[in-house]
Amino acid sequence: MAAATNQAIDQSRPSRHDASPSSDETLGANATEDHRDRPDAHNNREPSDSDEEKGRQSSPPHPVGFFDSALSKVRLQVFGLWARTTLILSAFILAVLSLYWAVLFNVEQNTSSLTVFVVDFDGKVDPFAATTPLVGPMITQTTEMMLAAPEPHLGYETIQPSVFGNDPLAVRRAVYDWKAYAAIVVMPNATAMLQQAVDQTNVTYDPLGACQVIYVQARDETSYYNYIIPQLNALETQITSKFGQMWTGMVLQNTTIPRENLQRVPQALSPAIGFSQFNLRPFTPAVATPAVTIGLIYLIILSFFSFSFYLPIHMKFLTPEGHPPMKFPSFIAWRWTATLTAYFFLSFSYSLLSLAFQIPFANHSAPVTEVANNPEPYGKGTFVVYWMINYVGMIALGLACENVAMVIGQPWTAMWLIFWVITNVSTSFYSLDLAPKFYYWGYAWPLHNIVEASRSTLFQLHSRIGLNFGVLFVWCAINTALFPICCYIMRWKTQREQKK
Repeated sequence: MAAATNQAIDQSRPSRHDASPSSDETLGANATEDHRDRPDAHNNREPSDSDEEKGRQSSPPHPVGFFDSALSKVRLQVFGLWARTTLILSAFILAVLSLYWAVLFNVEQNTSSLTVFVVDFDGKVDPFAATTPLVGPMITQTTEMMLAAPEPHLGYETIQPSVFGNDPLAVRRAVYDWKAYAAIVVMPNATAMLQQAVDQTNVTYDPLGACQVIYVQARDETSYYNYIIPQLNALETQITSKFGQMWTGMVLQNTTIPRENLQRVPQALSPAIGFSQFNLRPFTPAVATPAVTIGLIYLIILSFFSFSFYLPIHMKFLTPEGHPPMKFPSFIAWRWTATLTAYFFLSFSYSLLSLAFQIPFANHSAPVTEVANNPEPYGKGTFVVYWMINYVGMIALGLACENVAMVIGQPWTAMWLIFWVITNVSTSFYSLDLAPKFYYWGYAWPLHNIVEASRSTLFQLHSRIGLNFGVLFVWCAINTALFPICCYIMRWKTQREQKK
C-alpha cells in the first residue's frame, strides 16, 4: 500500500518534459521581467566596438586645416575648377569686352565718313550771276586742300547748286534727311553784298550772312560735340583768316574806294565774312540724355531680371501642392502671355520717368528747314508712341534673355547679360559711321533701333520709325517662335538633374 502511495505521488509530480517550465526557464523569465522593469538596463551595459564605429559615422567630421592630407583630392578638384573658371572668364573678357573698346578704335581715321556737303551758290544764281565770286571759290579750295592733308578730317564733298535746284533751303532738307552730317552753304550774294558794303558804304552789312553751317545735333550729340563741331569751327577760323588777308589787300590796293567808306564799315574788312550756324534740332533739354542713351541700359537689365523674379511665381502651376499640375503647353502659353503683359506695365513705368522729369511730349511739329527745340511729330500722342517704342523694344530684348536663360542656366546667364549689354550699347550709343565696318550688324540689333526711333520721336528727326518697328517685330517673332522650344529644354534639364 505504501508502494502504491509512493507510485501515486510520483505520478502526481510533473516530469522534466512536462508543459510546466523548468527552474532554469523560470529564472530566465524572471530575469527578463526584471530587465524590462529596469529602463536603464541598456545604458548600463558596456559599449561594443561596433557601437563606437556607428557613433563615429553618425557624428559630423571635425574641421581640418587647408593642407590636411584628408583634403588632398578635393584640393586638386577645386584647383582644377578654379583654373578652368578663371580661364573661361579671361577668354570672355578678351572676346566680348573688346567689342566695346574696338568700336572707337579707328575713330580718327574714320572721321572722313562723316559727310559734310560744301555747296557754293556764290555768283551762280540770279540776280547775282554777273558778280565775279570770291568767297565761294576760296571756301571750296580750302576744303579740297583739307581732303588731301594727312591729318584726320571730315568728309567734305563739293556739291553743285543745281543738285539742290539752286535752292539753299534744299540743302537744309538734305541735312535733315541724314544725307550728310552737316553742310557749308555759301550764299548766292556772298561776294556781291561784301563788295556793295565797301563801295556803297552799307553800314548794315553783316559778315555772318555770307555763309551758313547747317547740322542736326540731336541726331548724335556725341559725334557733333567731339568730332564735327570742333573741326567745323577750326575750318571757319582758317577760312575767315585766309580770306580776310586776301580781301584786305585787295581793298587797300583799290585807290578808288574812299577811306571814309572803310571807316564806316569796318566789318567789311575784318572779318569781312563769317558763318551763321543753324542747328536745326538742338539736343535739349539735358535730361533727355538718359532717354536715348544710358537709361536704355536699364531697360535691358529690367528685361533680363524679370526672368528671375517671375519664374518662381509661374512654377507654382507645375508644383502639385493641393492642386493638379498644369499641362505644359498651357504653362508655356501662360508664361508667354504673362511676360508680355509684365513688359507692358514695366515699359510704362520706364516711360513715365521721362514724362516726370519734364521732357517735352506735347509740343507742335515744326518745318524741317527751321531751327526748333523739341518739336513733336505726333503732338499730344507723342508719349504713347514713345511708350510703344519702349514696350516693343523690351519684348525684343527681354524674350531673348528669357530664351537664353532657360537654355544655358546659371551661372552663365550673367555672361549672357554682359554680352547682350555690350553688343547693344556699342552699336547704339556711338555712330556706326565712325566704327569699323565689322559693326554694321548693329543696324539690326534691337537697341540701335530703339535709340533711333526714340530720337526721331523726341526731337522730330528724320523718321525711319517704320523700319525701326519692323526690325523690333522681327526680333519679337523669332524669340516667340523659340520660346516653347526653350521651355521644353529647361524642363528636360530640370528632370535630368532630379534623376541624378
